[in-house]
Amino acid sequence: MTTKALAGKVAVVTGAGSGIGKASAIRFAQEGARVAVLELTSDTAQETKREIEQAGGEALVLECDVSDPESVRRAIGEVGAAWGRIDVVFANAGINGAAAPIETMEIEDWNKTLETNLRGTFATVKYAIPFLKKEGGSVVITSSINGNRDFSGTGFAAYSSSKAGQVAFAKMAALELGRYKIRVNVICPGAIDTNIGKNTFPSDDLQEIAIPVEYPEGSHPLKGKPGKPEEVAKLVLFLASDESSHVSGTEIYVDGAESLL
Repeated sequence: MTTKALAGKVAVVTGAGSGIGKASAIRFAQEGARVAVLELTSDTAQETKREIEQAGGEALVLECDVSDPESVRRAIGEVGAAWGRIDVVFANAGINGAAAPIETMEIEDWNKTLETNLRGTFATVKYAIPFLKKEGGSVVITSSINGNRDFSGTGFAAYSSSKAGQVAFAKMAALELGRYKIRVNVICPGAIDTNIGKNTFPSDDLQEIAIPVEYPEGSHPLKGKPGKPEEVAKLVLFLASDESSHVSGTEIYVDGAESLL
C-alpha cells in the first residue's frame, strides 16, 4: 500500500475558497493532510470543506483577512489549538488590486495591494513559525510571473511590486528558517483559469499608458490556453511534501512558457 504524501500532516491554505487555493487544499486532503481552509468569508470556504469531506478528508474553516495581521494571527492560532501542529503553510491569498498609471494611482490603492499580497504573506508565515518549528515543515508562497519574469502588465505596478517582494521574502525566510528544517519556496503562475479577475479594478485612464503587445500565434505556447488550478496544485503538493526535501529558497514558474515570450 502506497503511503500518502501528506499522511498525518496539518496544512494551512489561505485563499482556499477558490482557484489555486481550493485545488491545492483538496489535493492536500487527498494525500492525507488535515486542511485548515482560510478564506475572507466562509461561504466559498464551506464548499471547499464539503468537497474535502466528500473525498474522506478532514477540514477546518476559518474566516481570515490576510490584509489584517490580527485576523491572520487569530486564525493560525486556532489551527494550532485545534490540531496541535502545523506542517504545511500555503500562503496563497492575494488580489490583483487597482490597475492604474503610477502618476494617478491612489496611495490607498497601492497600500491595499501591498498590505494584502506582501504583508499578508509575511503575517501568514510569521504566525505559523512557532508551530512549524516543532517538527519542521514546508511553506509555499503564491507569487506570479508578473514582477519576476514579466513586466508587460500595464498599470500593475503595485501588484508586480508585491509579487517581486514575495520572492525576495521567501529567499530571506528560507535562509533564516533552514536551521529549523523549514523549507520556503515560491510558485510563479502565469495565466490560470481562476476568478482573481473579480479583484481587479482598472482605472479610467489606464489606456493612456497601454503598450500594445501582439502574439501572432497566441500568448500560451504550451497548450494555447491558460492553465488550470489543478495543474498548479500538483506543483504545490510537490513543494509541500518530502518529495522536495532538498528544495528551499526557490521560485518555480508554472505558466506553460508564457513568460518566455
